[in-house]
Order: sequence, then structure tokens, then C-alpha cells
Amino acid sequence: MPMADQCKVIAVVDDDPTFQKAIASLLTAYGFATRVFASAEAFLDSHAANEAACLVLDIHLSGMSGLELRQRLKAGGSQLPVIFITAADDAIQTQATKAGCVACLHKPFAADSLISAINLAIGAGFRREKWDCE
Repeated sequence: MPMADQCKVIAVVDDDPTFQKAIASLLTAYGFATRVFASAEAFLDSHAANEAACLVLDIHLSGMSGLELRQRLKAGGSQLPVIFITAADDAIQTQATKAGCVACLHKPFAADSLISAINLAIGAGFRREKWDCE
């Protein structure tokens, strides 16, 4: 398995505890540090947008939706790359693409699809200035 730099924190926002655990385990197996949030509001309260290299974001959340969170981050000037995940139809994927995302994955999706999207997000097209863990 390819190993990623441990300093690259991947934030995951999903309100399904089983899915959270599965994604956190997968990302840890690939060497990513992971922070998991059960809601968009919890993510915003944590200020994780300033620390994360990438955001894996469910579109359908209780409270603020993933699309609303993405719009709020963009309005605040955030360039945090987002990978949307959804169990919804193609119309939602179109909305996600318009909101600006690296990928929109339909649940259930292959682990390799998520890892590839994360690598794309933290790669050359979405490079941030500083990756150290200080």
C-alpha cells in the first residue's frame, strides 16, 4: 500500500458513525492522519479547515448540508479541496461539481477511488504552501 505523509490531515464530515469509522480506518491504513466530524457545524467549530489538507464531505448531513458547508468555506476564502460523497443521484453530482470539488463519489465506492481522489486533491493542482506538522 502506498504511504502518505502523516502530516497531511484529512478531515471527514459524515453523520453515519459506521461510515466514519470505516473511512478513518481506511485513511489510517494509507498513512493519513484523520479528523472525523459528525456535522458541518462541528467541523466549523473545530477550525479544522485551517489544518486539513483535504475535506471528505457527505452532501446529505443533518443540519447544514455538505453543499452549504462548501459554499460557506468558499465565501470565507478557503481553498481547501473537497471530495463530496453521496448516495444521491446525478442531479446532486452536478450541484457538487458546480460547488467546486475534486471528485464526487457515490456510496458505496471503491477504496481506491477515494485514495486516488485524495492524492489528486493534495497533489500538484491543490498544493498548499506548508505541509509541516508544527
